[in-house]
This record gives sequence, structure tokens and C-alpha cells, in this order.
Amino acid sequence: MGAENFMKEIEKLNELVFNYAGLNIKRFFNLDSKVYEEGVLSKKIKELMGLVASMVLRCDDCISYHLIRCHEEKVSDRELEEAVSIALMVGGSITIPHIRKAFRFWSELKEE
Repeated sequence: MGAENFMKEIEKLNELVFNYAGLNIKRFFNLDSKVYEEGVLSKKIKELMGLVASMVLRCDDCISYHLIRCHEEKVSDRELEEAVSIALMVGGSITIPHIRKAFRFWSELKEE
């Protein structure tokens, strides 16, 4: 699934969630978007941090989302590789399948 299709699917699913969401879910979603805004740390750094956390937690959807955002924030291949190496160090070899998928998705993003 390409980045555009992935983001359309996320948007559609978020609409569905908000049809059912109460105040607590809405607050959490709002906080999630707010923490990635520019602050003392740049959006770029925050997206790399989100990527590392997602890899350690092994959430493929989260990894794809953060890779899209990293691409939008002009993360370089070298910056990505350093972040991924941190995820590997923290998460261990169990993250390797997710790293493989992440680099495949990153390559696809660069081709679009």
C-alpha cells in the first residue's frame, strides 16, 4: 500500500473512530497531534523519536505513518539509519522484520 492510500485509509478510519468517540478518546487524539508540533525540538526530531518508539513497540501502521512524516520533514537516509539503529539497540533483534519493512516503505516513498 503506497503512502497516499495508507493516509486515505487512516483518515477514513479516524472518521469512523470519531463517530463513536467520547471525550477521552477525542482528548487523546488531540494530544497525540499536539506533541508532534514544532517546539524546542523540531518536528523532524519528534517524528524520528516517534519512529523509534513505534519500531520498539513493533507497530507497523505507526512505523509507516512516522516514515511518511519523516519523509515530509526531509529526513535524510543517514538520519533515518541512525534512528533505526537506536530502535534496533533498544528493541533488539525482534525489530528486524519491522526494520526490513520500514526500509522497503522508505524506498517506495522516495520513488513517489
